[in-house]
Amino acid sequence: MAAEPPRSATDGRVPVKIREVIGDERLSTSFPLQSYAFGPSPTPTTEEQLRAALPYHEGNCTMIVEDDGLVAAAASAIPMWQNVRGQVLDMAGVAWVATHPLARRRGHSRDLLHHLLGEMRRRGHTATALYPFRSSFYARFGYVNLPKPRTVTFRPEDCAPLLKADLPGEVTWQPYAEGFDDYRGFLRRLLHRRHGFALPPEQQSAAARDAGTRWLVTARRDGDVVGMVTYRIDGQGGQLRADDLLATDAFGRALLLRFFAHHIDQVSEVVLTVPADELPELWLDDLTARVETVLSFPSAPPPMARVLSVEGLRGLEVGAGRIGIEVVDDPFLVGRYHLEAVDGRLVVETDPGQMSAVLTAAGFSGLVYGVLDPVDVLARGLGTLSDDAVTQLRALFPRAVPCVFPPR
Repeated sequence: MAAEPPRSATDGRVPVKIREVIGDERLSTSFPLQSYAFGPSPTPTTEEQLRAALPYHEGNCTMIVEDDGLVAAAASAIPMWQNVRGQVLDMAGVAWVATHPLARRRGHSRDLLHHLLGEMRRRGHTATALYPFRSSFYARFGYVNLPKPRTVTFRPEDCAPLLKADLPGEVTWQPYAEGFDDYRGFLRRLLHRRHGFALPPEQQSAAARDAGTRWLVTARRDGDVVGMVTYRIDGQGGQLRADDLLATDAFGRALLLRFFAHHIDQVSEVVLTVPADELPELWLDDLTARVETVLSFPSAPPPMARVLSVEGLRGLEVGAGRIGIEVVDDPFLVGRYHLEAVDGRLVVETDPGQMSAVLTAAGFSGLVYGVLDPVDVLARGLGTLSDDAVTQLRALFPRAVPCVFPPR
């Protein structure tokens, strides 16, 4: 199923073409390139195995580049929802950007990404996020780095004091597949509560459900779900490897940590993922833990995001402020806008009057997501701001730490 490499240019060459592929056509176009780029290679893969993955890609926007009639690059956008400053926006999660090894360094990925983002904006997506193979590449497309979730590693016996704690609530334990609907319901609740939190479509989550390789623990208090975590164990004396520790409050977190303590004589370590603003050193006294954020490319990058539509940001929860801005050097955001807080919500107009800030797409996106202060924008060359603009933008878009979910 490997894609045939592009031929050298000759007379009568077919022009480069970018188009969308759906259904079974993915089997011979995008899937082979994605398998080569993101999986072990070479790996014998049958059409039956590739076909089994098709349902998990339903609804994705997948585009390919055909160079002289052959597949040279592919990329997909997953329609998602993301909370940005209290407003749930349509967000396109870009994934599986891959180029044939003999077609690289020809600008195919660049052209494909421009085309894909334009299509997703046309379909109504206000934002987009991804995990980059190299952040400097995507920075040229207006993306800005977001905080990466932390990995916490600790011994289950360090949570032993919780076994004697009088905690209101209880936990249930079941295969992930059995609790999948409840898990999705809990994610929908968190989507409306946490800045930066994103919800993938059901078929995207279904791949992990159908794999049958996860347990699910649910913490409830007075009948309401206050925490959930999925995990697996790699063997006796090994690690309990949890995914995201998701909790609405300290009781939910404590109930989940107490569940881990029940594994004192089974595993040596618990490894889990927490948001960037979580502070494990405050969980318990005498907790010995390793809290890490490893950044490397392409294996462990931070997430990135950008805004695709300024008008689509109407209604965001913002601070008091008003300013006229111009966004430059970007095909999607270019223009002049008046931004103002009215009753704590962002109002956007396209007749700015007096302007006091010129921003790139990355500079503007960094302010919206709360990861850049206006001075950061200046220092990184992502905009030109007057002193008053610094004050107004800082008030309008105060710093915030996005709780990035789902992880890579």
